[in-house]
Amino acid sequence: MYIKNLALVNYRNYKKADITFENKVNVILGENAQGKTNIMESIFVLSMAKSHRTSNDKELINWDEEYAKITGELERKSGPFTLELVVSKKGKKAKHNYIEQQRLSQYIGAMNTVMFAPEDLNLVKGSPQVRRRFIDMEIGQVSPIYMHDLTRYQKILHQRNQYLKQLQLRKQTDQSFLDILTIQLSETAAKILKKRFEFLQLLQQWAEPIHNGISRGLETLKIEYKNSIDVSENEELSKMIEAYYEKFDKIKNREIDRGVTLIGPHRDDLAFYVNEKDVQTFGSQGQQRTTALSLKLAEIELIHSEIGEYPILLLDDVLSELDDYRQSHLLNTIQGKVQTFVTTTNIDGIDHDTLKQAATYQVVAGEIKKIK
Repeated sequence: MYIKNLALVNYRNYKKADITFENKVNVILGENAQGKTNIMESIFVLSMAKSHRTSNDKELINWDEEYAKITGELERKSGPFTLELVVSKKGKKAKHNYIEQQRLSQYIGAMNTVMFAPEDLNLVKGSPQVRRRFIDMEIGQVSPIYMHDLTRYQKILHQRNQYLKQLQLRKQTDQSFLDILTIQLSETAAKILKKRFEFLQLLQQWAEPIHNGISRGLETLKIEYKNSIDVSENEELSKMIEAYYEKFDKIKNREIDRGVTLIGPHRDDLAFYVNEKDVQTFGSQGQQRTTALSLKLAEIELIHSEIGEYPILLLDDVLSELDDYRQSHLLNTIQGKVQTFVTTTNIDGIDHDTLKQAATYQVVAGEIKKIK
């Protein structure tokens, strides 16, 4: 899978851009604040219909314009196809081969990307929200039904939190509607939990040998899912639903007192262990970075194993954050098999054949042109 052409209209600092890329490593050079990351972000947004940098879609639209448009011409094993995403102040419109998709969950997954940016080094030591977002975005690329369930969960959760707040403030006294929402939330939460368990089993299978290789055989990585209910990853869906419902019943009064839903996938977390020690708490910066790199490389292989094609890799200003050994390991892994985009201020300090053979582009003040 690769992107042949990217066209932008009113996207961030790009009034108009039309760029042809090559099916290998594409290096985007430029000083800070010229628009390198905006190119990377636009590819990611085209893939996921959301940014990795902001939750406010209006920020994607060029100043004083009404909309932003991203169009990508892509190639997969099944043949060429076109994606188009229009972001306006009224919302988003997504098209696959010029046909508008009724739901974004139907659109996501046509183009698969793996983003690795400096903030992803916070995957290990950052907040649980960062790790939940990582899980959700990666599962969503290979499972449209997961995105549908996640959207439904968030809607029910919002409704339930609002009703709990009303019960807390005594604006409502009838708890029967809360019980209905609890049943709905338990059913959807169990579907999300089961899919997360399945995904993390696959991620573990890929990440463990990768981490072992980067650490020269000295470290073993284990990933643990920390969930709100006491169920194993092999539990049947019906048992998971039942476990959620029983837990909600036990904490009902506490939730009403607090006016918020206290358990569920929106509160779960991941833990990473290197040689049985929690990396977040006890790991060195090098171990934390090796763990983050292992997870990203594992994502690439996991997506390939699920869909039969490699995703597009976006390395946004991350090579300078890695030491020479980890840089080489990353570049050796992707060489010749993954279309890759690299943003950097310069590549002088990186001595690797992959970058020497790369297509190179220069970005200056929202203008991009190929220089090699």
